[in-house]
Amino acid sequence: MRPSASTPTTPQCQSLAKGKTRTGRLWTYVRDDRPFGGPDPPAAAFFYSPDRGGEHPEQHLAGYAGLMQADAYAGFGRLYEANRKPGPIVEAACWAHGRRKFFDLARLSKAPIAAEAVKRIDVLFAIEREINGLAPQERLRVRQERSRPLIVELQAWLREQRAKLSRNNDTTKAINYSLNRWEAFTRFLEDGRLCISNNAAERELRAVAVGRRNWTFAGSDEGGRRAAAIYTLIATAKLNDIDPQAWLADVLARLPDHPARRIHELLPWNWRPQNVAHAA
Repeated sequence: MRPSASTPTTPQCQSLAKGKTRTGRLWTYVRDDRPFGGPDPPAAAFFYSPDRGGEHPEQHLAGYAGLMQADAYAGFGRLYEANRKPGPIVEAACWAHGRRKFFDLARLSKAPIAAEAVKRIDVLFAIEREINGLAPQERLRVRQERSRPLIVELQAWLREQRAKLSRNNDTTKAINYSLNRWEAFTRFLEDGRLCISNNAAERELRAVAVGRRNWTFAGSDEGGRRAAAIYTLIATAKLNDIDPQAWLADVLARLPDHPARRIHELLPWNWRPQNVAHAA
């Protein structure tokens, strides 16, 4: 089963209700095999919900079992249960989120332990940049040789620093965020397909956050669901280096006469403009 990246950091999507507005949520799930040279094309799927309850990702991923990279959103908990049907989803934690806990403390409070933690984690990210795009087996080899010793050392160092701090110290909380999820944080050491972070999903959500400045309201829950569908189409086109406007205009013009059994030809990773297709 291929790795999947998702995030519960759902940007707000304002919808109109009688006499007031309600804050809805947009979720995204991203497949991107390019970091390990995988064969499947990248894709993003967006979903709307009126709140951020855990039942929503359970519905979104009802038929999925396998790896998922995400942050520590509590609503994902039931997805990781061993007796889940059709099978458990295997959690892979996001080092960008773990790093952010320390980075904020280092930047705002000049906390020396947090600053050192950021430095150590940055070395892991530097290794990942070197192996981006390599085959899973090669990525795994490099991680075992170079990243694993750093991870072992980091875990021991974090435990040592935690022992010096009070339980309610902010740095202690940042350390606990990582140590309490250490198995999920180190899962990338065992599977060359995994990335070190779920930044692929975070990048797709950024468009929603930026867009809120230009389109304030979804109008209704149904409008939110339609917005999610449009985000899915546009984001997937962009992931495949396709101009979304050109693709959508061409596909909408061709759909009425296009055979249903050949609908796959219009997907972003298979699409060719109509005039090119006719010439072929």
